[in-house]
Amino acid sequence: MIRMIERFSIKVTGQALHGFTRQLEHIVIDSDLGEGLCTLFIRHTSASLLIQENADPSAKYDLEQWLNRLVPENDPLYTHTLEGSDGMPAHIKAALTASSLSIPFQRGRLLLGTWQGVYLWEHRYYSGAREVVMHLSN
Repeated sequence: MIRMIERFSIKVTGQALHGFTRQLEHIVIDSDLGEGLCTLFIRHTSASLLIQENADPSAKYDLEQWLNRLVPENDPLYTHTLEGSDGMPAHIKAALTASSLSIPFQRGRLLLGTWQGVYLWEHRYYSGAREVVMHLSN
């Protein structure tokens, strides 16, 4: 069994779904592994990973708006307030979504569906870089 671990950063500009499918595809192609499993893990507690619609931007917008309504800022029941008004909601959103994903690949291509893309879902107003670990095995 051949394995490879790659760490990379994804630049984010605030609360949003940030697509990085192409970046993953390049790493899979460059790995020269014919087929196997791509496992992704985000090393943060206020962001998450998601496979979602990649054709119509309104789907991303609706998801973001829905989750913001589900987990509002400034809830008087929050006791974790040291990180600002977006801190505790970001942790709750990350708990409700995923910190890891598994995607099979074959012939150097991720086996995503036609309309699927891979996203980092930033739950804070934070702008900067988030770290993702990618493990490829065949």
